[in-house]
Parts: sequence; C-alpha cells; structure tokens
Amino acid sequence: MHTGLFHEIDFEKDQKWSGHLGIPFSIDRSPYFQLKIPIFRIRNGAGPKLLLMAGNHGDEYEGEITLTRLYRRLDRAAIKGEITILPFANLPAVMAARRRSPLDEGNLNRAFPGDAGGTPTFRLAHFLEHELFPRHDVVFDIHSGGTSMAHVPCALIERQGPPEMFDQALRLMEGLGMPFAFVAENGAAAPTSMAAAARAGAIGLSGEFGGGGTVTPQTMALTARAVDRLLLALGIVQAPVLGPHAPVERLTELLALQSHAQAVFATRRGWFEPAVTVGARVKAGDIAGWYHDFERPDVPEEVLRFPADGIVISQRLHTDSQSGDCLVQVGRALAHEELLAR
Repeated sequence: MHTGLFHEIDFEKDQKWSGHLGIPFSIDRSPYFQLKIPIFRIRNGAGPKLLLMAGNHGDEYEGEITLTRLYRRLDRAAIKGEITILPFANLPAVMAARRRSPLDEGNLNRAFPGDAGGTPTFRLAHFLEHELFPRHDVVFDIHSGGTSMAHVPCALIERQGPPEMFDQALRLMEGLGMPFAFVAENGAAAPTSMAAAARAGAIGLSGEFGGGGTVTPQTMALTARAVDRLLLALGIVQAPVLGPHAPVERLTELLALQSHAQAVFATRRGWFEPAVTVGARVKAGDIAGWYHDFERPDVPEEVLRFPADGIVISQRLHTDSQSGDCLVQVGRALAHEELLAR
C-alpha cells in the first residue's frame, strides 16, 4: 500500500460522481500521506467518452476554472455518454502556483508514459496513459502559457497516431473556434499528454488558452466556448453548458511549429525587451527585440531578429533571462492541404 495509485471510480455506473485519486507518498509531516487529486465523472448511458483535464502545469488557470465550473453546471440527464473531468491534474503544482510539482519537481507533461513505482508525478502519468486515457475516445488537455510566457490563444494537436486519427483530431481542433491553431511535431515517443493519448488509442486535443499566470475575460470566454463546442461536436450535449457565447468571427488559421529554428533562445544572461506582441505577423529578419546587458551598461544592446516568417505564437514575459530561455517563437502559416499531405 506504499506505492501505486488508488481510486474508487465505477466506470460502468450511470451517475454524477466526485472523488479523488490517491497517491501514497510519505513525507516528514505525515508518514502515511496520500496526495488526493479531485476527479469528477458524469455518465449517462452509452455514447462518446471524453476526458477533460487541466492543471497539467499548475500555473495555467483557464482550464482549471472552466472545468470546475463545467462540473457544477452539468446535469447528468442532459448528456449522452461519459465525461471525466480532472481539473487539477498536477495538484501540488496548482496549489503552489508552479509549473512543476513541489513534491518531486515533476513536470507532468514531460513524464509520460510514467512509472507505476515512481514519484507521484510519474505514477499519475502512468495511470493516465495506461488506465484512464484508454477508456476515452477524446482527451482534451487545456493549457496556457504559464507564469513566464505570453501566448497567443490557440488550439493545438500533435501529429500522432494513424492518418485517420490525425484527420479526426484536426477536424475537432478546427471546430473549437479558436483564432489560431498549430500542429506540433513531437514524435510518437514524446513524453507529452498528447503523445500518451495517441499511444492509448485516444484522440488528443490541447491548446494554449492564455498566459502570464492569470486569466482575462477574453481567455476565459475562448476556453468556455471551446469546451462547449467540443461537447456539441461529439454529441455529448445538445445545447451549450457554459454559454451563451460570441459567434466565431473567422476560420481558424493553421500554423506549424516544426523546428527549434523557429525560436530565438538566450545564450547568456540578459534582459529581454520585445519589439512586438504575440499575434504579430512578422518576416524573417524583422526585429524581434533587444537583449540588454545590465552588467555591462556601456555595451550597446544586441538586436534580435525573427528567424522565420509567420505569427508570433509565444514570448517570454520575464525580462531577466538566462542562457537557454526561449525568448520568442514564430508559427509558420500552413494551408490545410499542406498539413494533410505531410
């Protein structure tokens, strides 16, 4: 009883249920401590099976707020099929307002396929990939830029699984109603939740719904609309649960993030001054910002230039930067036909 993950979920029972995942982890304060992660289930007969999760990184709040609100509003009689909600997946990170868990420094989105006998983050990743993900048709893992990053609100999928699965993921992603969407090329063995979902036979959807370790009316509205549109697209509900919503004003613009060469990285300590905001359309060679050296204030700032044409997807929020920090990323515009031809 000192390892593993324990739960009392009845996957076959029609009910609206709340409970916890329990992960034993002895600590100084409490030798028989269990990490208790809230989990919710609503099941009403046969139908689509959807897993909604947030808090994969603790300082990304749009999904955490939206999914708890969704559970409170859902009426079991109004759904067809199953919804599992994991609003605070990496709970220690959520409660510490951190990207990673303070219990074991685990980054859940780099921990898959996990380890049933490992530390809590890796035990949770193992449970998700080997037990929870395989029970669902679609896994929607909601992210945002976190404390250190501004991110253009966008949907996201990885190029995972067989072509028919990827095509379904693409259609569902475009149906979320986000202004932008991009496809990541992380490979089948990636340690991410999206790769884990594909290995488990589920369609993986994700997105970056904001950033900066905060929420705004815009990012909350986009998140709620995306969740409702996914529930409607799958046929789980017949009317919005979190709405009403503003209409989708334009088609989702597809972007590709295919290489680290689409980013600018710091190679030494410095202070980053951006030249544009996220969502800007830029050309290769345009000024991305300036890099200052406060330890040598007599030396002119370094001019940073965008490495590629496209849309600024993300940008570092903290001015003080270290070698290896990603300062800015550019997504390349991609036609739907080009994406499917790859």
